[in-house]
Amino acid sequence: MLLKRQHLKAVCLWILIFSWLLAGCGKRGISSTPILPSIIPPTKPAATQSPTPFIPSPTPVQLAAMVNGEDITLVEFQEELARFQANQGSSSEVAVSDVRQRVLDDLVNLVLFAQGAQGAGFKVDESLFKTHWDDLISKVGGEQALIDWIAAQGYTEESFQHALRRSIEAAWMRDKITATVPITAEQVHARQILLYNSDEAQDVLAQLKDGKDFATLAATYDPLGLGDLGWFPQGYLSEPLLEEAAFRLHPGEYSDVIETQLGFYILQVIEIDPERPLDPDARLVLQERALGDWLNQQRSHSKIEVLLP
Repeated sequence: MLLKRQHLKAVCLWILIFSWLLAGCGKRGISSTPILPSIIPPTKPAATQSPTPFIPSPTPVQLAAMVNGEDITLVEFQEELARFQANQGSSSEVAVSDVRQRVLDDLVNLVLFAQGAQGAGFKVDESLFKTHWDDLISKVGGEQALIDWIAAQGYTEESFQHALRRSIEAAWMRDKITATVPITAEQVHARQILLYNSDEAQDVLAQLKDGKDFATLAATYDPLGLGDLGWFPQGYLSEPLLEEAAFRLHPGEYSDVIETQLGFYILQVIEIDPERPLDPDARLVLQERALGDWLNQQRSHSKIEVLLP
């Protein structure tokens, strides 16, 4: 069976966790950098005034990255990295550098989603935040249960509220993007013959050209599935060459041999529907593609500074 488009990044799962907790509610993020009190120099002292005591400058907050001027603190990154590694377990074989990059990418993506929401006019005041916070307490079984869960996940209450606000903004933007994906689309119903060497594929193609029935050959190589790929829209298959071939064919026509990393394919289109309802899995794949396209566009127009030590 053809592999389908890989689902979008762990960032969507991260958003969904908070979305589940809030059952679709929305909130806005606060700055990840603490607001430091201003130090105002004294006015001209009287002659008898004691010397002004030395007040040290606040220690600068270390940053992991900046996204369009918005901070991702080093502490935030390290805490998220620790949570990711804890969830992966000790058996994970992913290189440390890859894990760090993935966690940083997820945080950057969350910030971009949240900034997109803000740019679209999404705003949550403190009253609305309190409503959602109270709802969250109710859902997890009380304030102490929430406090215990926050601590178990390595958050402080302040850092969790910050993460929650940002995630809700991101979820609002996610929902706005995915809502643009239609519920119907042009789709083809196709079947395949998948082979694993070029000579055999060319031999099957020659049999088809000599008049051999495609469905009969497909059943020979796939007795259980009969080579049936079902219905799919553009943007659904993981291999663009296969999709391009399928949407060029008319019902009853078959393709030449298509070489991919998975093997050698010959496709036949059975029927075409210009406006067929998308099944849930197909619409999810198209929504994830829309999210990925949106993120790629945002990244190309954003100033992202990585400041990790």
